[in-house]
Amino acid sequence: MKLLILGGTAWLGRTVAETAIAQNHDVTCVARGTGAPVGARLIRADRDDEGALDAVAAERWDAVIDVGRQPGHVRWATAALAATAGRYVFVSSANVYASQAEHGADEGAALLAPLTADAYTSPDDYGAAKVACETAVLDAFGEARSAIVRAGLIGGPGDPSGRTTYWPRRFARPSSPSGEVLIPDAPDLPTAIIDVRDLAAWLVQLADGGASGTYNAQGDVRAFADHLAAARAVTGHAGPLVVAAEDWLRERDVAEWSGPRSLPLWLADRTWWGMNDRSTARARAAGLALRPLSETLADALAAGHAEGKAGLSDPDERVLLTELTREQP
Repeated sequence: MKLLILGGTAWLGRTVAETAIAQNHDVTCVARGTGAPVGARLIRADRDDEGALDAVAAERWDAVIDVGRQPGHVRWATAALAATAGRYVFVSSANVYASQAEHGADEGAALLAPLTADAYTSPDDYGAAKVACETAVLDAFGEARSAIVRAGLIGGPGDPSGRTTYWPRRFARPSSPSGEVLIPDAPDLPTAIIDVRDLAAWLVQLADGGASGTYNAQGDVRAFADHLAAARAVTGHAGPLVVAAEDWLRERDVAEWSGPRSLPLWLADRTWWGMNDRSTARARAAGLALRPLSETLADALAAGHAEGKAGLSDPDERVLLTELTREQP
């Protein structure tokens, strides 16, 4: 397969390129930066330039995989490549849905209104921007020649956010001599992590004559307590778990989901719990295969990437543990 990847130098795009190269596909990456994997042709271009893809549009491609997020980039790409590319695989997001409250919702759930601008600047518009990108793909390629993959939380080796490395790292290296680890009181919170390698393999499969249509692509749904148990098992942690009430954590400015001074994956707002509990039956029927969570967590820990990007620092956790222990009877 002659494959064009719009991206290919950052985490997911690079993993897609490496996967395709390992399968002996002819891979070309279009990106602003450097760092395309060995075996790929790199064409440096800035997609902010409406004519950035003119050179590759003159070639014929079996398929395109696009990890873009700005509507203008995708509108220009699909218009330029519709006549010369056989298939278009677009990596969208579960953030396109209008509601994240329902559990088990499938691809037919209501979407946000598409962003009309060519670019978004506020994180609040990310989902609407992805809806606009999806619309551009379908307008140019139609459903029969496209696959839209609404990815959930991606994890595994190289995770630049640190969300999937925090818990195994914390259990491997507790901040306190006693081995205590602070966790939020949210045992039933749904979590779902799709390994970047599994997602990349499926994207290449879709590009190489795979199924068409729109798909939710998430990992197996695991209760937060089960996710923590898997992370503990990977590291052999046997210390105490110190459970903090959600209100107590919020009063002390502990953030949710990601970022500094957070407890990653934690979501106190139940209206967001459906985000990690969507139906993936359609994707599985189309060939999506998932490895065990334990393997994803172990490999993410071994890679050691993005430490400190998310979670509590050791000093912050020790302060919180001391305060919580002092308050408990």
